[in-house]
Amino acid sequence: MSGIHHIHQRKRVHHKLESYPHQNKWVRFLDKFLIVIAVVGPLIALPQIFQIFAIKSAEGVSSLSWGLYALFNIPWFIYGVVHKDKPITIAYSLSFIANLTVLVGSLIY
Repeated sequence: MSGIHHIHQRKRVHHKLESYPHQNKWVRFLDKFLIVIAVVGPLIALPQIFQIFAIKSAEGVSSLSWGLYALFNIPWFIYGVVHKDKPITIAYSLSFIANLTVLVGSLIY
């Protein structure tokens, strides 16, 4: 099988995808680990957010880059919602918020 395997039950039956939760303990671990990564990953932007708002300096921050990061989160978020893929939905919604926060801060300061 190729592609991303979604939790949506109807797709699993129709396309004969693997069951969820997976019978293999390592695959189950990966499924749960990705939820953690989806939450922790966007926290990578926190030092940048701290620099902008606490120090009130956006020196060296590219508004264009952070704006494009936020913009490109939107299709991924929609994809996650449409396919009912929780890790993608969580990761890209939180990333959008973090990237938008940096963008706004860079425009203010």
